[in-house]
Amino acid sequence: MLVTLKEILKQAQKEHLAVGSFNTPNLESLHAVIKAAQELNRPVIIQFAQCHESWIPLSEIGPLMVKYAEAAKVPVCVHLDHGETLDYLEKALELGFTGIMYDGSVQPYDINLENTCRAVEMAAKYGAGVEAELGSMGKRESGAGDGTGELDETKIYTDPELAGQFAEKSGIDALACSFGTTHGIYLKKPRLDFNVVRQVREHTGDLPVVMHGGSGVSREDFHEAVKAGVRKINYFTYMDKSGGSAAAEYIHGCGPQEPVFFSSIAAQAEQAMKENVKQAIRTFSMMDMENN
Repeated sequence: MLVTLKEILKQAQKEHLAVGSFNTPNLESLHAVIKAAQELNRPVIIQFAQCHESWIPLSEIGPLMVKYAEAAKVPVCVHLDHGETLDYLEKALELGFTGIMYDGSVQPYDINLENTCRAVEMAAKYGAGVEAELGSMGKRESGAGDGTGELDETKIYTDPELAGQFAEKSGIDALACSFGTTHGIYLKKPRLDFNVVRQVREHTGDLPVVMHGGSGVSREDFHEAVKAGVRKINYFTYMDKSGGSAAAEYIHGCGPQEPVFFSSIAAQAEQAMKENVKQAIRTFSMMDMENN
């Protein structure tokens, strides 16, 4: 069942939980996320980031995402993640995406606000919701980094007072905040400041907060983030890694004279990603609280 970003976040607000938002830049990941959500009977967001365009064009994967969402047995929002240009946002809306994110976090505040306002106006014509970003998680959504584990100087923590002004002037439906997370693989334990989330919620009238860079965070920290007011959690890198590890294990397990088939590799990767997504959904929706 295809739903809008506003609808799926409204439910998350009502339940005081977070909805999982997973990048699906290939058919295997798309299958994995939809199957995981249906098996757990939980709503989910499937998304595509502009920086993944080199992997597969939005024009090819986008219609499939919408089709799978419409056929799903659970509420599914189809969302554009980290849209960097307004033209690209419009392409997603034309394809039927029900949520878009304008990422102007690397731009000066005034330009970020101006373009976000334009994105809100654009999305309203399609009935779609808008996520924006204030602050910076560093790196790109692809997880690219220098591999040193050193402090990422591109990180900028979100200013709660500025977030309040930004939300009021733009009319956004959700705000991605920087409070210590990082895109990509964690090279050392993140230090998360949940007070930033609480203060952003306070200054924005309880606007849903989005957590980017969710992969690699501990279950306990995810729970704290949800309690602080995070209502959407982006998750991709470790899901993708689980698929790669399963594929590598399958290939390694084949004998020297045994043929290796790509279809079998893809099936192993999809199954591993599905199980990884199910665990993430359980954590984001606090289904694993009884294991504490």
